[in-house]
Formats: sequence, C-alpha cells, structure tokens
Amino acid sequence: MYNLNDYLRSGFTYVNNSIRPGHKRLDTLMIYATTRCQSACKHCNIWKKPQEHLTLADIKRLMTAKCVTKNTNIGLEGGEFVLHPQADEIMEWFMEHHPKYTLLSNCLATRKTIEAVRKYRPARLYVSLDGDRKAYKRMRGCDGYDKVIRVVEEVKDDIPVSLMFCLSPWNSFKDMEHVIEVSNRYGVDIRIGVYGTMAFFDTAVDMLDTGTEGYKDSIPECVHNTEENFDFIALYDEWKNGRLKLPCHSIRSMLAVHSDGNVPICQNLDISLGNIHEKTLDEIFNSEKAREIQCRYSRKCNGCWINFHRKYDIILLRNLERLMPRKIIEAFFGEYHWSENGKETYRQYIKRTARRNT
Repeated sequence: MYNLNDYLRSGFTYVNNSIRPGHKRLDTLMIYATTRCQSACKHCNIWKKPQEHLTLADIKRLMTAKCVTKNTNIGLEGGEFVLHPQADEIMEWFMEHHPKYTLLSNCLATRKTIEAVRKYRPARLYVSLDGDRKAYKRMRGCDGYDKVIRVVEEVKDDIPVSLMFCLSPWNSFKDMEHVIEVSNRYGVDIRIGVYGTMAFFDTAVDMLDTGTEGYKDSIPECVHNTEENFDFIALYDEWKNGRLKLPCHSIRSMLAVHSDGNVPICQNLDISLGNIHEKTLDEIFNSEKAREIQCRYSRKCNGCWINFHRKYDIILLRNLERLMPRKIIEAFFGEYHWSENGKETYRQYIKRTARRNT
C-alpha cells in the first residue's frame, strides 16, 4: 500500500507539525465535495441529506492554502463524487495542477466512473465493495455488485485500484474473504476498515460488537496475505473492549472538508475548527484555537476506530518502537498500550495474535 518514500514524507510532515504547530502542513486532505449519492447505504445516511456541493471555486481556494503542499494526498469523495455537477471541471483542474489526487467511488455510475479515470488520470481509484452480491445489496440498499466488478476489470490496468471493505453489523468475515478473493483475482490491493459512527454521515447504529474471544479466531487467514489490514482488525477488538489506548496524532496532519464548508477536527468528533466560507484553510487549521483543540485531543482522545485516523496512529507508533525505547516514546507522544498488557510492544502483540489466528 505504502512505500518507503510515503513513510518518510509522512514522518517529515509529522516532525514539522510537532515543532512548528502554527505552520503545520497537511499529509492528507479529504474533500467531501457533494452529498449527492444514488446508493442507500445502511452505514451512511448522506444520501438522505439535501443536495449540497463545494464548487470548483471553493476547491481552488482550498488548494492555495500554505498547509497544502505538492505532496499532500487529496481525496475526492462525497456522496458519490462523479455525480457532482462540476465533477469533470474539478478533476481536470486537479489533473493539471495537483495530480496527486485520488478518486473514491461506489461505481454505480459505471460508464461515468470509467471515463473519468481514463480522462482525468487520478493517482488511484478507491472502490467500495463490502461482500458478495447479497451482502452488497443488504448493506448498500441496491444491486451494484456487478457494476463494481466491471469498473475494476476495465481500469485495473490503467491506474492503481484499491478495494475498500468495511466490516460492519451487516456483513461478516465471510464477506471479507470474498472481497480478498476478488482483489487477488484482479491483482488489486484491498484496504479494510471497521464501521464506526460519524456525525457527517448521520449514523447512529451501534458499532460492530466483537463479543467473545472468538472474534480474533474468526479473522480469515487470508488477511495475513494483505498489507496492513490484520493489525487493524485485530486491534479493533482491543479498542472496543477498553484494552487499547492510542493517542490520536493524525489530527495534526490529516483533515476533511465537508460539502457545507465545515472543517471538523476529525471524522469522529462533531467539533468544528471553522468553515472555509468564513476563513481560509490556513486560518482554520493553524489558528491558535485549532492548535489548542488539537493539543487537547491528540494525547487524550481514544474515542474511535476510524481507519482514516487510527491506521496513521498505528503506523506512527509501531515504527517508533523500532527506533527508541517505550519510555522515550511516551515522553514525547503520550501514554499508550496495545492491549491489556500495558508493557506489550506492537511486535509482541501481533506475533502472539497472528500465531493464535493461524
């Protein structure tokens, strides 16, 4: 999924943001440009919202911010981004001015998605697939499985494609196995997340319950052959049952902008740093108010398992453990523990859990 240069760039960004909190740079910026969507997902109610869009002019203003660099990963999503009334103009602008952008899609507008990929050349296409045909319809409220497969078949040789699987109360590990098989069949990578409630999506359904100790034993063995997925799924059980605590440093380097212009501190907390229709992104992200809120929550908040944030924190701390003793890490980054055994390292935890799972 990520190469050494990606890790190095993220590391340099994190160091800069820690040393110069008033001049932070963005590693990743997700732009929820529209609420328009033709799906009816149970794990996302954005399709029930009134239609609302960020304009091309809004996005151009975002991209002039000093906190956005040529290395900032930009994600275009919604809703369903290709349904944005200015989708073509926006992607054409990014292709010319910031080619390091990615497109997220449910692929229900099949032909439009394929044409967009071939014409505007995003750096990567993220495709949602949450199980087999029955699971897809149950979770997303429409029969779109074949459309997803068609897009993958058509563009996998044009640009890198990632399947995005979300483990939720409406699907299962069996569905995860199916999507991993699809990824292997077409030679594309897979990124696995776990359902969580998010204010912007108006979801209030209880999160996935890991229940008994059997949760980890049920994780498919084939997950071990994918990159950076097993730890996230296994550690969810530790977090859900109160045994894991990680400081949330991703909020210092990652940001989302909603279709109404609102900029939340993160994708979980309903706390706004500001609105791009009232202030610039630099003023919002690097203001004294933002620095105070980010500092307060980065060390203490352990309130979600959203992959947009927590995968960043896992990667940060597991790599630091390779370089320095735990006491030094905690002195700078705050107290943390991977499991009920507060002294267990990431490597020890994964080795123990993986052995048990295989």
